[in-house]
Amino acid sequence: MINALARHNVFTRRNALAVRFVFCFIFAAGIFFRTANIFAVSFFDDTAAEELAVSIVEAMSDEDALAQTFMLGWRDIEDSPSRLIQEWISRRHIGAVKVFGWNTGNTLRLARNIGLFQRLAARNPYSIPLLVATDQEGGLVRHVKDDTSDTPGAMAIGASGFPEDAYKSGYYIGRELAALGINMNFAPTVDLYTNHSSVLIGPRSFGDYPEYAGIMGIALAKGLLSAGIIPTAKHFPGHGDTELDSHGVLPSIDAPFETLWNRELVPYRMMSKERIPAVMSGHIAFPNTEAANDPASLSPWFLGEVLRNKIGFTGIIITDDMIMNGATMSTGSLSLAVKRALLAGNDLVMMSSTPETDDPVWVNLLQAMRAEPAFKARVRDAARRVMTVKLRHLRGDAAPPFTPDIAKAREGVPDKEGAVFFRSLAARSVTLLKDNDALLPLTSAKAGELFLAGQNLDFFALGKRFFNDVSSYWYSLPVSDDLMRRAARADTIIFYLSGSEGLEVLRAFRPLGKKIIVFSVLSPAYINDVPWVDAAVAVYSNSPDSLLAGFSAILGKIPAQGAVPFALNR
Repeated sequence: MINALARHNVFTRRNALAVRFVFCFIFAAGIFFRTANIFAVSFFDDTAAEELAVSIVEAMSDEDALAQTFMLGWRDIEDSPSRLIQEWISRRHIGAVKVFGWNTGNTLRLARNIGLFQRLAARNPYSIPLLVATDQEGGLVRHVKDDTSDTPGAMAIGASGFPEDAYKSGYYIGRELAALGINMNFAPTVDLYTNHSSVLIGPRSFGDYPEYAGIMGIALAKGLLSAGIIPTAKHFPGHGDTELDSHGVLPSIDAPFETLWNRELVPYRMMSKERIPAVMSGHIAFPNTEAANDPASLSPWFLGEVLRNKIGFTGIIITDDMIMNGATMSTGSLSLAVKRALLAGNDLVMMSSTPETDDPVWVNLLQAMRAEPAFKARVRDAARRVMTVKLRHLRGDAAPPFTPDIAKAREGVPDKEGAVFFRSLAARSVTLLKDNDALLPLTSAKAGELFLAGQNLDFFALGKRFFNDVSSYWYSLPVSDDLMRRAARADTIIFYLSGSEGLEVLRAFRPLGKKIIVFSVLSPAYINDVPWVDAAVAVYSNSPDSLLAGFSAILGKIPAQGAVPFALNR
């Protein structure tokens, strides 16, 4: 009896252990299959972008969803990128990086670094590549320098008057970026040149006509897309009606919303109908609108009600650099500014510096996701939007390579076809501002002893190439006696005018009674301040092609057929 009972107890214990084992197996298998199911979804699945974006973001942890909203800059340490940016990519799985001018001393090194970043990103659970963005507007703003094309820029396109020039500018700039592995460009700039004292916008603008800026912006964006690059319209809702720079302060524009709707917002209304994939929000306040004194970049009214609902924009919204004072001065901390930016409707927050991976900006946002359901939903919505844009533009043969081919990068930058085009654009855009007494074209006989005053070595070199009897002087303030003595000996002065500083020097020349030709570079608005000069020709960048075109027009070798793309005399 005792033996039978013992055998029964042993049997019962074995059954219990077996049951426990089966239960544990089922539980572990459930975890395994759920995990396997999560990781089964991949960025490169053959699924429609919208559907796959939802699946990936639903499978993401809070950390991975938040990381997709981060776009970080980095510092190079000699020939390698910093440890921090590599940790943000491999450990945090951030969604994007931003190439700044300090990263671009060597384009081939940049291409290698981008390849490294994408290889690190490919190890994330869903194989999601990075958005790699830069500011390659052309003209004045060209963050990727070294071997890339130095182009005439947006105002030159406006002066030429041909949308095809905008398209081809975007296309050739895009081809160079794609060769380096960059897949997103913060261009076109569709700020209107409303305030002619604006040194921040100036020649970066297509002009001050809203529909014209919209047409050129659409054309340039389509050129970028044809090269596989994601374009970004900026700086919403418009930075052109202030002379202040949001890098240092928060500019304030007093225009009421009705004015903005019919002026600054026209290009965005036009481009949204063409499904522009991205818009950058600007750190500018509009106190006479419902946003009050908040920067537009932190305003749910501007980004949600106006851009999303009223205009109908469906792409992603990216902040301008959150390190700028225009973003942080109204909040007091970077963490709070970034949180407000996401809540306002931005999908990507850009920071030019690389914080520590456990910096408060990360820790506080992650805590907010876990404590605030509304914030968590907003972050996941932002991640879905970012994922949708990536899936639409980074899959397929048209996308830039994730690991650039260095030989192709060396061959394709600068773009040889682009060089021919940009030279022709510079020639088409040259503008005759005035020519009293038919001084132009200027021959050696008319010029007599020629004096070049300026602040550009290429300007001096070209002048000496075209004229035999010529001297030059790099001017500075205050006006020196030596400068005045040398100018007094000349018959004709060609004066390089690129900003307000030059006006003081130019006015000092007036009593000399010399023939004066203004060689206007960048914005020609300053010519209004010196109506007494004999002649003036405008180009819109200080690129070698633009300077060559300007001298060619002065000499009569090409016609000055451009037109100033804004109301000059006002």
